[in-house]
Amino acid sequence: MKCINTVDAVGHVLCHDITRIVKDVVKDTAFRKGHVVEEKDIPVLLSLGKDHLYVWEKDEDKLHEDEAAQILYEVCKNEHMHPTPVKEGKIELIADCDGLFRVDVARLNAVNEIEDIMIATRHSNTVVKKGERLLGTRVIPLVIAKEKMELVKKTAGEEPLVSLTPFQKMKAGIITTGNEVYHGRIKDTFTPVVVGKLKTYGVEIGDHILCDDNQEKITNAILELKEKGMDMIVCTGGMSVDPDDKTPGAIKNTGAKIISYGAPVLPGAMFLLGYLEDKIPVMGLPGCVMYAKTTVFDLVLPRIIAGIPVTRKELAHLGNGGFCLGCETCHYPNCGFGKGV
Repeated sequence: MKCINTVDAVGHVLCHDITRIVKDVVKDTAFRKGHVVEEKDIPVLLSLGKDHLYVWEKDEDKLHEDEAAQILYEVCKNEHMHPTPVKEGKIELIADCDGLFRVDVARLNAVNEIEDIMIATRHSNTVVKKGERLLGTRVIPLVIAKEKMELVKKTAGEEPLVSLTPFQKMKAGIITTGNEVYHGRIKDTFTPVVVGKLKTYGVEIGDHILCDDNQEKITNAILELKEKGMDMIVCTGGMSVDPDDKTPGAIKNTGAKIISYGAPVLPGAMFLLGYLEDKIPVMGLPGCVMYAKTTVFDLVLPRIIAGIPVTRKELAHLGNGGFCLGCETCHYPNCGFGKGV
């Protein structure tokens, strides 16, 4: 840094905060470290008794923190999000819609491993509302080498580090299985839970079919809902390995491509996901969805409604963080459930 006359400081970067004190009126920071001096600032600085300033010496090989923050924003930005104005070398991204926020964690980690670089995001696969903050970026020092920021761009690659996928308007068909419900022996308490979770995301309930424990009838009901144009099909119950649990076999018999029968999540280990014609998700929900506050269904459903194909590998990776503690007061999603690295 160097000391220069304040009248010559336009365009230079301050090396320290400058405090404004008026007895019995105010004490605050008039100009913060890193501020780029403008013409209008000169009279104010002189009135504060600052005839000289310590500023960073200009260097063609270095960038100011605000310029570096812009580069970090560029490697993150994607559709359906907008930046805040840069402030003290920091830019945040804000959601423009309700949707599913996702992070390429491997590339994000690679960028953050570069010394003096910082991008902090929300967890990948987080449900967000319009107007919510998604991430913040900045570099640690006041100035940083251009060469290092070029390394950031190279490490990040061509694709944005994050994405926000809007939720789609979808119509769901529900199939409730079980002799005990079908014959009226007990009240159906499963379907209302599923309907409630679907409606949280604005999903329309297109049709509801009640079936007994007859595998062929369940298969036909699934195919009927497909022909009626359902965007997703949800089957409740009959998902364990007991001989009279017919739902897994019924789903397989529709010709659906089974992604996985079973998931490393508790509650929800007996969850089944398949796709009809590679586009219509069919889910078999285990009984825990009926009574547990949060289950595998809560982890997978937002991805389905965002129209993101769910893979076997992605389901397998739910194991890290897939153990719900069953807290007396459920705080999901503000807890560790479903938030693996």
